[in-house]
Amino acid sequence: MKNKITEQSQAVKFLVIAASFVIIVAGMKAAESIIVPFLLALFIAIIASPPYFWLQGKGLPTALSMLIVIFAFLFVISIIGLLIGTSINDFTSKLPLYETKLSSQMQGVIAWLTEAGILEKQINLNEMFNPSSVFKIVANTLNEVSGLFANGFLILLMIVFMLLEVSSFPLKLKKMFNDPETSIKRVNSISDNINKYIAIKTAISIGTGLLVTIFLLIMGVDYPVLWGVLAFALNFIPTIGSIIALIPAVLLTIVQLGFGDALIVLIGYLVINTIMGNILEPRLMGKGLGLSTLVVFISLIFWGWILGPVGMLLSVPLTITIKIILDSSEETRWFAILLGPEKAD
Repeated sequence: MKNKITEQSQAVKFLVIAASFVIIVAGMKAAESIIVPFLLALFIAIIASPPYFWLQGKGLPTALSMLIVIFAFLFVISIIGLLIGTSINDFTSKLPLYETKLSSQMQGVIAWLTEAGILEKQINLNEMFNPSSVFKIVANTLNEVSGLFANGFLILLMIVFMLLEVSSFPLKLKKMFNDPETSIKRVNSISDNINKYIAIKTAISIGTGLLVTIFLLIMGVDYPVLWGVLAFALNFIPTIGSIIALIPAVLLTIVQLGFGDALIVLIGYLVINTIMGNILEPRLMGKGLGLSTLVVFISLIFWGWILGPVGMLLSVPLTITIKIILDSSEETRWFAILLGPEKAD
């Protein structure tokens, strides 16, 4: 009888947790327009917090430290906006031309393969896959992401308040818990791991973006800065992101320079991403900050469905944050191990 009651209570507990999860996800989906700027502000605040505290440690007042960090952020965003804003508009205006050229070239390849006997019969490319649609997807995504900065003032305000709140957080913990030292250590450990991941990932992504930009500039591909920024952003999505980033650049190279140069661009992308993502990044990250390939793919779909393109870009940082929080407690560490890479220690 007692075992039956225990089983029923566990079943009820599971149903309550499952129902709560569904309600939370539905709420996040409905509040996408509010959550996306908040998460973007949180992500930027985490990146900005080390220099902010470093300036305070050098004896600068809080207000002056805040002003320096905010102006630095605005300067970086302005430079990026100037560099890629014109490119996005120009690329979007030339989309019909690129689509026509790409479809024509691909149909030419199919005709050649048919004549050579490699393909049994002539096929219509659009019935199988329309590669020109990739250009539309890229343009729509870039426009949607750039449209986020229409909420720039709101995001800026949230960053300021988040940075101010972080300063007083330890004092609040001391008042909240009976054992504040343990709580502060746990929060600091979580915060340090999140900061470490985001700092290293941002540095690697910047390096990847710069190398891609320089490489495409040398190759003579149009909009090298735009594709470099895209490589930087999508590098936050391990493995899958680098593949997505190379597709529009390779297709544009086919249209602009031909298949031979497109193959060189493809190889160049693979070399850059192998060095930065598979050699340098694991050495800097160390163990414990990885995710399994399946979890990366699922998180990409999940966060992308809830929060759109920004959710896709932040999918891995968000999932890594959840993993770090789960890993900080003995009760939930088992779930963090499940989220981790295939070769878990």
